[in-house]
Amino acid sequence: MTNAIVAEDLVKVYKSRRGSQEVRALDGVSLTVPEGTVLGLLGPNGAGKTTTVRILTTLLRPDAGFATVSGYDVVKQSRDVRSIIGLSGQYAAVDENLTGWENLYMFGRLYELPKAKTRERVGELLEQFNLSDAGDRTIKTYSGGMRRRLDLAGALIGDPQVLFLDEPTTGLDPRSRLAMWEVIRGLVNAGTTLLLTTQYLEEADELADRIAVVDTGKIIAEGTADELKTQVGGERVEITLEDAGRIEDARRLLSAVSTGEVEVEPRTKRIISPTQGGSKRLLEAARILDDEGIEVEDIGLRRPSLDDVFLTLTGHKAEEETLEEDENA
Repeated sequence: MTNAIVAEDLVKVYKSRRGSQEVRALDGVSLTVPEGTVLGLLGPNGAGKTTTVRILTTLLRPDAGFATVSGYDVVKQSRDVRSIIGLSGQYAAVDENLTGWENLYMFGRLYELPKAKTRERVGELLEQFNLSDAGDRTIKTYSGGMRRRLDLAGALIGDPQVLFLDEPTTGLDPRSRLAMWEVIRGLVNAGTTLLLTTQYLEEADELADRIAVVDTGKIIAEGTADELKTQVGGERVEITLEDAGRIEDARRLLSAVSTGEVEVEPRTKRIISPTQGGSKRLLEAARILDDEGIEVEDIGLRRPSLDDVFLTLTGHKAEEETLEEDENA
């Protein structure tokens, strides 16, 4: 399979505001994205996600390393790169004083599409993003979700081969986020290659074929969501007892078959038993407790979530609040 995006050892260094200190925004980032797939670039604020996107979309020159998009060098052939990509940044890049139709028409002309083709594409995109009824309204009357949809429509006006979405659902309500996911899935099903940056772990789990975790300017892990979860490990049997008075008995019994220390939460009557072996170990735990007459209110086998992966790899949870990376720190 041909790689649509290739980056090797990208480095980007910034001077502090006082000029006395260097900040390595990227410190040897390498990644590949095969054609027609989605790479989720996952990381905390300031990890280097937006810097990577800006380099790959020719908005920023790397200090070292190189990158290509559909075979074009992002530095030496930047004009060719721009002709085949679409970009939707963290914040909707639309003109509030223009209507939705006028914004998309302007984008089409900037892509040097013929006037007739531009009008055709504007109509198609307004319909695709459920904005036809609002096309003649100025953007200042749009909700946040409508602005994000229009911004993504603008990124698609030139039928890009490769699409870059930088925090595409930031600030959207759950319904708008789900609607945006459906649009993104449709684009990928149609053959678009996508690099998606996000801090929403569920979003990466839902949309990405592969995930690269970036922290302090480096890729620290890469794989499918399942591969990353397996790498972290941590299957566990979680049990809620009927009787809080039997917690210590249950803890003792489960310790004999657990792969790690059994945790207890007396207030919630909950026991967490690290395990391996999937459903067999779940049934074994249930049988052990039943044999001793310990009644269970709820029992289940839990796999690590991407949140667990993120916490293990970076040492902290993913931030729900998204802030633009400080490129001039």
